[in-house]
Amino acid sequence: MDGRPWLKSYPPGVPAEVPADGFPSLGSFLEHVCREFAGRTAYISLGRHLSYAELAEESRRFGAFLQSLPGLDPGARVALMLPNVLQYPVCLFGVWRAGYVAVNCNPLYTPRELAAQLADSGATVIVVLENFAHVVEQAVALLGTSSPLRQVVVTGLGDLLGPLKGSLVNFTLKHLKRKVPSWHLPGALTLRPALARGKQSVLVPVPVERHDMALLQYTGGTTGRAKGAMLSHGNLLSNLSQALAWCAGGMGPEGEFIVTALPLFHIFSLTANCLLMLRVGGTNLLIANPRDIPGLVRELAHHPWTAISGVNTLFNALLHDEGFRRLDFRRLSLSLGGGMAVQRSVAQRWQALTGCHIVEAYGLTETSPAATANPLGLSAFNGTIGLPLPSTSISIRDDDGREVGADNIGEICVRGPQVMLGYYRRPAETVEVMTADGYLRTGDIGIMDAQGFIRLVDRKKDTILVSGFNVYPNEVEEVISALPGVREVAAIGVPDEHSGEAVKVFIVRDDPVLSVDTIRKHCRENLTGYKLPRTVEFRGELPKNAVGKILRRALRDEARQQA
Repeated sequence: MDGRPWLKSYPPGVPAEVPADGFPSLGSFLEHVCREFAGRTAYISLGRHLSYAELAEESRRFGAFLQSLPGLDPGARVALMLPNVLQYPVCLFGVWRAGYVAVNCNPLYTPRELAAQLADSGATVIVVLENFAHVVEQAVALLGTSSPLRQVVVTGLGDLLGPLKGSLVNFTLKHLKRKVPSWHLPGALTLRPALARGKQSVLVPVPVERHDMALLQYTGGTTGRAKGAMLSHGNLLSNLSQALAWCAGGMGPEGEFIVTALPLFHIFSLTANCLLMLRVGGTNLLIANPRDIPGLVRELAHHPWTAISGVNTLFNALLHDEGFRRLDFRRLSLSLGGGMAVQRSVAQRWQALTGCHIVEAYGLTETSPAATANPLGLSAFNGTIGLPLPSTSISIRDDDGREVGADNIGEICVRGPQVMLGYYRRPAETVEVMTADGYLRTGDIGIMDAQGFIRLVDRKKDTILVSGFNVYPNEVEEVISALPGVREVAAIGVPDEHSGEAVKVFIVRDDPVLSVDTIRKHCRENLTGYKLPRTVEFRGELPKNAVGKILRRALRDEARQQA
């Protein structure tokens, strides 16, 4: 394909290239926006408004606390196991300002999953909501003497809500609602004393450059088991600049008010909500439990929100809620869809109800994440993932790595300043996904038309996408195969109207007594909820190739024909 055909489709005022923004690090970025917008509200959670000035001070205290810990050298990994609460941005920015690397952990991880991520990342500190502290305890027990953790910081949901309200929230959750399982972690600190210690300490400036690692974000990448994508300060800052250039014309001068229901530990929400909104002095309304749709809608009714990011399942769930349909959408100007394909029927119903069409974008953890987006000025959903962002090149290539022409199918390859440094401690796998001329092989199959718009066709690999989260068949199969009585197992994704895809497993059993209930119970003990098989089917044999490899694609094709 000749040149960069997408440039002729760029909205007016969007540049082909975006220069570096001048920030050497995310810590300096935060300090700048907190000075610029000091009096504005940065985050809202459970009724508490956290200003930019307060964000600067609280993150300074947490960073100073981390620096006071013995043996925590610059570049050390600090894990965050938090939902969407004020503690997340406070601790995240404290980590970066102190010169450390953040490691996002899903609060719904099982002990086995958490143990694997802690061991791989080498995280020496973890901050965890007390509701999930028992999982950390069990993960540490699984790791034994090989555990890298040296300090656990436990926080209650109400810790940053103010002394009176916070104590009441913590007491209610722990003693009345019994939402906090008992835990025992010798030497653990709680967040309030940690911040108090940081208040009395000085945050020592640490020289951090754009090429230094800022975040270890775990992903399956384009192949295999989950691994840590190393995202630098420059990767994330570049993606912010690209997104800002793309969206600037569609953002209000007084700052946006965005609904943050997607978890901030997911790279989409982290960049599009947590970071981008800070760049324009916007406000994030943090939703701790997005599965509680009625509760989410009640929150929306009390705030002047102008933007929302989501995956197809969230938009669909809101559309089916009677209370949501009665809300006032006159302020809504940006609905950003990503993480998974937005279904056309959902997009059409969303626009009919709200008057605001869903702008679909595309990216990966490895691209920080945004690589393409649709112009904000489109009048309707177009079913594509849009155009390459400024300073980004997209090449559609065949299996031999040769670029194909317009309207031809190939693998989507991305090059730009937002592309990761590589996979942590996995040089061979890094080489495998990078081309000789610096493109990242995404593993996604797509078509680019003559105007530069890209349409996703399929995924090259077997990753299953459940509500925007990657599920890796190898992991599901490994867990199930450990169960006595299982001879063979294959996991695939099948279409699901609620989550986009759901996990289905096919099992050949040696023990005829082995039941679906036994398999489900075993999976619940070892897998996060979105990874659990929705359907279990027993078979006498599974399709294989000539060398005995199970053919997942044959099972997928069969399942889709049946659907």
